[in-house]
Amino acid sequence: MKLEPWYVTGLCEGEASFSVSFNWRQKLSVGIETRPSFSVTLNVRDLELIKALRGYFRCGAIRFSRFDNTYKFEVRSIDDLTRKVIPHFKKYPLSGSKARDFEAFARICEMVKANLHLSRKYLREIIELAYQMNPSGKRRLAKEELLRELGEVKV
Repeated sequence: MKLEPWYVTGLCEGEASFSVSFNWRQKLSVGIETRPSFSVTLNVRDLELIKALRGYFRCGAIRFSRFDNTYKFEVRSIDDLTRKVIPHFKKYPLSGSKARDFEAFARICEMVKANLHLSRKYLREIIELAYQMNPSGKRRLAKEELLRELGEVKV
């Protein structure tokens, strides 16, 4: 199955997610790991479409979720995100709120690629941008917890 670029954008408008997660990592000088991710989740009956999407971007991984009987295509490599995924959406743009999430996501990925996430100053900006994205999404760590770790919020 060969996918057309505008079809990919339309599919992603409804089914994709641009997200940035954070985890505690004592090994890092800032103590916080930054993990950008682009994903598309579809029902099990759309496995061929998920495979075609992976083929279109030529990167990422597919995994199955028994919890909700879906397949998820996900790209986490910062190199693949900045060289393959982001250029697609710059050339074939999204609309609406997902377009705003994408702009923040693209900025964060460029900052991570430049290793700015390893600086407390820039990590604060990354956290602020990330928490403006997907406002209805669930997060494991509250923004205040992360900023407190950076010494930005007083308890």
